[in-house]
Amino acid sequence: MQQWNLFLAFFRVGIFGYGGGPSSIPLVHNEVVKKYKWMSDDDFADVLALGNSLPGPIATKMAGYIGYRVSGLLGMINAVLATIIPTIILMILLLTFLNSFRDQPWVNGMTQAVVPVVGVMLAVLTYDFFKKANTNLGLILTILLGAASLLLIETAGIHPGLVIAALLIFALVRPMKQNDSAGPSKSKESS
Repeated sequence: MQQWNLFLAFFRVGIFGYGGGPSSIPLVHNEVVKKYKWMSDDDFADVLALGNSLPGPIATKMAGYIGYRVSGLLGMINAVLATIIPTIILMILLLTFLNSFRDQPWVNGMTQAVVPVVGVMLAVLTYDFFKKANTNLGLILTILLGAASLLLIETAGIHPGLVIAALLIFALVRPMKQNDSAGPSKSKESS
């Protein structure tokens, strides 16, 4: 029965979670905290915070962890499959439909009309990331890191994953240098 409830909870998230993470998170919360009471609000907040710090779609990460917590390895597999099955089925149906009518002008126009919308969505996302980076790193460092990343990826042809790994290492090393340099100056100020 537990496996069935786990499947139903995350299947509903997969079906109704249009728009990705932001729309899925309240659905997961409703199923996990309110309906089935598998965890508290505080536990859910911890899972959400950790899930947001890791790469990949938030709904599948949360499904995997919560499924594992509720019912072990089988629960994890069950919850992840329940989350992704609706999307897989809808993608297959939609792409099959579009492929069968691909020579029709309205299908071509429809697929071309989506491109600017996706471009705007990516531009908004880029602007949001720039604002967050500017707040945390400062304008000059944000611009330098962004320009360096662009050059490494586009001009030098370095894989984005390697650039991200280098920036993560930079982020890990950078605070240590600030703390080391901040320590002696604070002690000098207090004396």
